[in-house]
Amino acid sequence: MAKEIAKKIEVPKEVSVSVSRDVFTVKGPKGSIERKLWYPGIQIDLHENWVLVDSASSRKEQKAMVGTFASHIKNMFKGVTEGFEYKMIILYSHFPMQVKVEGSTLLIGNFLGEKKARVAKIVGNTKVKVSGNEVVVSGVNKEDVGQTAANIEQKTKIKRFDPRVFQDGIYIVQKA
Repeated sequence: MAKEIAKKIEVPKEVSVSVSRDVFTVKGPKGSIERKLWYPGIQIDLHENWVLVDSASSRKEQKAMVGTFASHIKNMFKGVTEGFEYKMIILYSHFPMQVKVEGSTLLIGNFLGEKKARVAKIVGNTKVKVSGNEVVVSGVNKEDVGQTAANIEQKTKIKRFDPRVFQDGIYIVQKA
């Protein structure tokens, strides 16, 4: 084993970890996340209170993937203990928007006076809360929360109008 590229990640006390084949499962107070982590030549070893991500090869690709897997595991730990939250703000100057959650979608009505509502997809187990002119996107999976916030922001992207005049939309203002 090439010890210089191995990454050792400490497991938080309130988190339980299991590895079955290539599926890495993390359970904590906020929920659980399951993720398939596989790449040729990379091993994930589970010890009592830490996880070791290592590679038999010291090639550039393996070094990069060891770091990537270590970051994914750290994000999973943070997600099940603290969670991820994006705060977004609803801005409009011309037409008041109606924003509401329906199942696994967010409906954005009356955007720039359009008759048909725009639909943004909510990914995974992400929770979206709308109150006043604020939208809060939260969940345990960093990728799902970020993708949901991006979906909302992209659905209110302005085309065919001058963006300096028409600044209407839903924008990310804080990531936590």
